[in-house]
Amino acid sequence: MSISARFTSKDLDWLPAVEGIRYEIVDGDLYVSKQPHWHHQYTSDRIAHRLHDWNDRTGLGIALIVPGLVFSEENDVIPDVVWISRPRLDAVADAAGHLRAAPELVAEVLSLGRENERRDREVKLGLYERQGVQEYWIVDWRQQAVDVYRRIDGALTLVATLTGADVLTTPLLPGFACPLSDLWEPSR
Repeated sequence: MSISARFTSKDLDWLPAVEGIRYEIVDGDLYVSKQPHWHHQYTSDRIAHRLHDWNDRTGLGIALIVPGLVFSEENDVIPDVVWISRPRLDAVADAAGHLRAAPELVAEVLSLGRENERRDREVKLGLYERQGVQEYWIVDWRQQAVDVYRRIDGALTLVATLTGADVLTTPLLPGFACPLSDLWEPSR
């Protein structure tokens, strides 16, 4: 007999609070990941910094690092960076500070390990597509590449893989332009 555990947001209260451990639930499956590599954190910070700079100029929204996205009891995740417009934030933030619906933009920086990469490239892609995210960036700091998925006909569709001297732009953020080289730790 096989018993398959289904996790909910309430179960997270029972898991040990261990520094450097992140718990996420997608479709009732529990995902546990370790503290990311410092290059991962550097890249996440650089993305957020570029989004903050754009927001300072426009005032149209905010960028958040590792916010709680609680779509349902069985879908509770912590993306690396999100951008959300101010009107949407006002409509979807709960009293605990979690977002209860999709932000417009989500960026996940790949962590080391095949299972972590599969989670971001497949599991979370599917979740964000179902929840209505408009644009999803999968950022690979090791390959220095960004896969850009945009909502087309209701689906998140790969529209570009950026590398080298490419510039990251998005129709969601008019005037936003980030040279990819700004995201990576400079060579010494």
